[in-house]
Amino acid sequence: MHRPAVFAALLGLTRAASAVGDFWVQNDFCARVKGASDDAPVTYENPATKEKTTHGTADGRKACLHHCLTYTATQAVAVGLGARALGIRVHSGAAAAALALSFGTHYIADRRVPGHGVLEKLADKTGNTNFYTLADFGMNGAFHLDNSWHHGWETVAALIATAKATTR
Repeated sequence: MHRPAVFAALLGLTRAASAVGDFWVQNDFCARVKGASDDAPVTYENPATKEKTTHGTADGRKACLHHCLTYTATQAVAVGLGARALGIRVHSGAAAAALALSFGTHYIADRRVPGHGVLEKLADKTGNTNFYTLADFGMNGAFHLDNSWHHGWETVAALIATAKATTR
């Protein structure tokens, strides 16, 4: 077994699954409400009924939790099936640790409570406040910083998943 090839395969599978989980599996409600707080509530309009509801901290946390669960489940299924198809046996403990890291870091990034979110604070501390707040020229700085955060942690998760991996 060539460990670098296993790592590359697992990283590719993880990255693809992450994009699917983040952009196709996540529902509109979770996408809009996951950053809600009592200090910065979110009003959600149901696209089918046009009913408007207002959501605070508890609903924001639930929406973010739901999104992170479906996101991580998407990764588990895609990486599990992909690894099997490629003849890679991922150690169950390494897989669980990688998925736990992915879940936790995704939740941390996606609970973007205005003024309190980890990504916003990191952007401020690293001199990237203007980029974080950029929403012009077809760009969204917070989105790009969010994506780069996820890519970094997915790489660490793939490294963890590679530990003790064997061929079938």
